[in-house]
Amino acid sequence: MALSSLPLLSPLNTTDTDFHPKLLHFNLPSSSSSSHFPVRFPIYHTSHSLAISEKWRAKVSFFPAFLNNKRKDASTIKQELLDAIAPLDRGADATLEDQQTIDQIARKLEAVNPTKNPLKSNLLDGKWELIYTTSQSILQTKRPKLLRSVTNYQAINADTLRAQNMESWPFFNQVTADLTPVNTRKVAVKFDTFKIAGFIPVKAPETARGSLEITYLDEELRVSRGDKGNLFILKMVDPTYRVPV
Repeated sequence: MALSSLPLLSPLNTTDTDFHPKLLHFNLPSSSSSSHFPVRFPIYHTSHSLAISEKWRAKVSFFPAFLNNKRKDASTIKQELLDAIAPLDRGADATLEDQQTIDQIARKLEAVNPTKNPLKSNLLDGKWELIYTTSQSILQTKRPKLLRSVTNYQAINADTLRAQNMESWPFFNQVTADLTPVNTRKVAVKFDTFKIAGFIPVKAPETARGSLEITYLDEELRVSRGDKGNLFILKMVDPTYRVPV
């Protein structure tokens, strides 16, 4: 099996390495006023005091409400995305219209990303399963279905800046890579070692490079975009997994 089947940070085809109180004044009587005229003192307007109290309360409660709404929006959009990709065989059965729809939903989710600095978050660490991509080198759609990888994984450890791509049956190919941060959500990728069938090591060529930007991240789902414009959507399967150094 060609190494181009390896997921996300495609090691084989190095040209496709995609990887927010009102005061009411009553005047005192003048000296000419009747001495029997009652003296009036300033009083506080109770209803206005209540209005101001409610105004401050609204300001204080605004941010928790905003955050709760944002979490609710992300959850709703995430479910919409999962429902849309469910019948598409990880993208292999997606039409151009399907791809456009998925991209639009993904962009809505990216707009409410709760993790602004994913490379500094421990939510990134672990083993992720690819559930959708537009990368044809990963989907292997030109091959008979029996010769396509059943499942693809990507593992990342932010503390060691290491990544590993793995495929399951029928070939079990792997590749490891070093990551270099470009900013707090994007990395440059340099592949170092392929493993054919999971155990035969082959040194990666110097040209085996790419980049990957993490555009959405929570404890369950990750959305990434590669340097060739491909979209990758993954779900967390093992947060304890460590990439070989």
